[in-house]
Amino acid sequence: MKPFVPKLVYFEPEALSYPLGKELYEKFTQMGIKIRETTSHNQVRGIPGETELARYRNAKSTLVVGVRRTLKFDSSKPSAEYAIPLATGCMGHCHYCYLQTTLGSKPYIRVYVNLDDIFAQAQKYINERAPEITRFEAACTSDIVGIDHLTHSLKKAIEFIGATDYGRLRFVTKYEHVDHLLDARHNGKTRFRFSINSRYVINHFEPGTSSFDGRLVAARKVAGAGYKLGFVVAPIYRHEGWERGYFELFQELARQLEGMDLSDLTFELIQHRFTKPAKRVIEQRYPKTRLDLDETKRKYKWGRYGIGKYVYRDEEAKELEDTMRRYIEQFFPGAYVQYFT
Repeated sequence: MKPFVPKLVYFEPEALSYPLGKELYEKFTQMGIKIRETTSHNQVRGIPGETELARYRNAKSTLVVGVRRTLKFDSSKPSAEYAIPLATGCMGHCHYCYLQTTLGSKPYIRVYVNLDDIFAQAQKYINERAPEITRFEAACTSDIVGIDHLTHSLKKAIEFIGATDYGRLRFVTKYEHVDHLLDARHNGKTRFRFSINSRYVINHFEPGTSSFDGRLVAARKVAGAGYKLGFVVAPIYRHEGWERGYFELFQELARQLEGMDLSDLTFELIQHRFTKPAKRVIEQRYPKTRLDLDETKRKYKWGRYGIGKYVYRDEEAKELEDTMRRYIEQFFPGAYVQYFT
C-alpha cells in the first residue's frame, strides 16, 4: 500500500518555533495539502463532514502538528516502564481497536515536534533508574511507523535510545513502510514488533493498514537490519477456518524469515475482546462490520479499572492459546512467548 498522506493538516502556532514544525510546514505546503491553524492539538474544530460518521472518517485522514506540553510520561504495560509520547492516533480503520473508545472524541492523528524536550525527559527517567534498564513503548496510543516517513520522529527516538547505556525502545506496527528506518543506529536497543494476523482478520477488520504479505516482507527487512524482532498476534479471532488461517500465518512468516537471526524472537498473544462502550462505538462507526460482538457467546472479565471486557470462554481461549503455542513451537522453536491474554 502507499504510505499515508494526510488530506488536511492543522498546526499549533507554537509548533512552528521548532525545527521539525518548520520542516513539516514546508513539506506539506510543497505537497499542496490544505493547512489550517488550531490553538491546541487537544481542541481541533472544523473537521469537514455533514454527519458524525463523515467527520470521523475525515478525522482519520487529518494530521495535527503540535507541542507536547505534558512531559510526565504515562506508565506503560508490564513489558515497558514508560510510554514515550511521539504521536497519538492512527490512520488505520481496525474495527476492534481499543483507541475507538480511548480516543473516541479525538480520532485525528497528532504528532509532537518538541522532540528535544521529550528525549530530555526520557533521559531523566533513564538516569533515575540507572543502572537498571528503562524500557519505553512508542506505540501505546498510535501506530508511529505509519506516519514516520513524514516526521522521522521514531527514527530520531531509535537513535537517541541507541546512544544511551540503559535505555531500550519498543513499538508495534501494522505498516510496511520501514525502509527509512533500516539504517538507523539502533545498536541493538530497539525491539521492532509487527502486529500480524490471519488473512481473514486483516482483510475483514483492518482496513487502511498494510496487507498480510506486506507486513511479512517488512519484517524480513527489519530482521536483516539487525533489530530485535517481535510479533504481536492480535486479536486472535475465532473465524471460520481459523486454525488453517493461523497455520498459514506462521508457515508464511517462517518462510519469509528463513536465514534471518531469530535468536531473540518474541511473540505476544492477545485474544479478541471488547467492552460495552467499545461495542457501541464500533457499531456506529462500522455499521456493516462482520466482527462478532455477541455478548452471549463470551465470558465477562473484570478489568483493572472497573470496566469489564468480553473475552472468549475458558475452553475456547485455552484452545486458541494451545494452538498458537503449538504453531510457534513448530515453526519457531527458539522463540519466547511473552504471554497469552
